[in-house]
Amino acid sequence: MLAHGAAPDRYTFPLALKAAAQAEPLGSPLRLQLHAAAIKRGLALHPFTESALISGYAKASDLGAARRVFEENPHRELGSWNAIISGIAQAGEYKEALALFHELRRGGMVPDDLTMVSIVPACCALGDIGLAEQLHKCILQCQRSGRLDVTLSNALVDMYAKCGRTDLARRMFDRMPVRDVSSWTSMITALATHGEEQGALDMFVNMQREEVPPNRVTMLAVLSACAHGGLVDRGLGLLKEMEDGDIKVVPTIEHYGCMVDMLGRVGRVDEARALVEQRMPMEANVVIWGTLLGACEKHGNVNVGEWAAGRLVDAQPWNDGVYVVLSNIYAAAGMWGEVERVRKIMSERKVMKSPGCSL
Repeated sequence: MLAHGAAPDRYTFPLALKAAAQAEPLGSPLRLQLHAAAIKRGLALHPFTESALISGYAKASDLGAARRVFEENPHRELGSWNAIISGIAQAGEYKEALALFHELRRGGMVPDDLTMVSIVPACCALGDIGLAEQLHKCILQCQRSGRLDVTLSNALVDMYAKCGRTDLARRMFDRMPVRDVSSWTSMITALATHGEEQGALDMFVNMQREEVPPNRVTMLAVLSACAHGGLVDRGLGLLKEMEDGDIKVVPTIEHYGCMVDMLGRVGRVDEARALVEQRMPMEANVVIWGTLLGACEKHGNVNVGEWAAGRLVDAQPWNDGVYVVLSNIYAAAGMWGEVERVRKIMSERKVMKSPGCSL
């Protein structure tokens, strides 16, 4: 562009900065060059460019640079506030994000939906229900249209759920005039997470009745509800519907892992092994092997425990926890010769036992 004599303008730099963030998500040379060029051409403080710079630095985990860009302009527009609040919140600096939000309001600026969507996760992470209710009230006061859009409504459902108030999350959900798959998924996840497994499954039935197709996250929440609620037959039935295509979500390793956990919780570890060996189209990972090994320790299944431990040792020969759990399984079964054998293997392989673990 420059080689052809065309000068970049206020629209060019934001696009170039976005491309730089995709090309160099963690590096900064190109971003620094663009920043310098924007300063040289007097465009660094333009709202579009400034917002793009703040977002780019924040996404690259350079919060110091993001803050400096933000603070250099005493006449900030809402886009710059949104960029810094979002970047700070996504970096886990939740209290700072909330402080910036309050500063924005004290300055007489009216937050928009993007501001609110950016700040709600900070409130979720802090788990402060009083703060959540204040934020909800503020959102309603700042609404220009008088109606919350579906994205912001979903964020509020999630916020109340993460503050432990599924009743308020449900009230928010029920008042939504339009719900998308994220709305249903948020509510199902909220109920499943807080021990209301049957409520989560009833919500899923309502979702199907409304003909809203679930996604991968929805089904993970539903299967998790089955696992934690001991609803084994229901969980296996849903997985079969996914495998057969009746539910249009292809099972991933996370879905199968949830079913292994479900079967392990109720002591059906042989079925869990069969699921891994015969139904999973992908290789199991250490999470699944570890879940199965833990279930074998709880329910005293030596055969499957040895099988799971063998795969874990192949994947993580340095993991002392595998040897300790296998030794515990042997000890519970009175197999003291095998306990001694595990000790010798650890000694030969120079695997050190973590403090506090008995062997």
